Amino acid sequence: EVQLQASGGGLVQAGGSLRLSCAASGFTFDDYAIGWFRQGPGKEREGVSGISSSDGDTYYADSVKDRFTISSDNIKNTVYLQMNSLKPEDTAVYYCAATDRGLGFFDYEYDYWGQGTQVTVSS
Repeated sequence: EVQLQASGGGLVQAGGSLRLSCAASGFTFDDYAIGWFRQGPGKEREGVSGISSSDGDTYYADSVKDRFTISSDNIKNTVYLQMNSLKPEDTAVYYCAATDRGLGFFDYEYDYWGQGTQVTVSS
């Protein structure tokens, strides 16, 4: 059974940092890409960042480029999202998702989803 467990969210002041983790199990980690998505209050879900576990290829949304860093620990089957210089507009529920169809940016490209972790950035 494929499982994705997102954690690490919380309340932080603007300018602060958080590190999200996505622990994966139930599939061959190296064959999948992991993406991070978020859905803010009253907003549609949007892609934030993603990484291919096989070749390390990554992508970032323009809104988080140079502030967020995604990384993968293929021993622990865990993907991390280091979020620095957080802004109030980063407030959202953050989800991780997995796909074996290659690294994609859109949520419809992902088949498996974790439960989400809340990130709240106060001004």
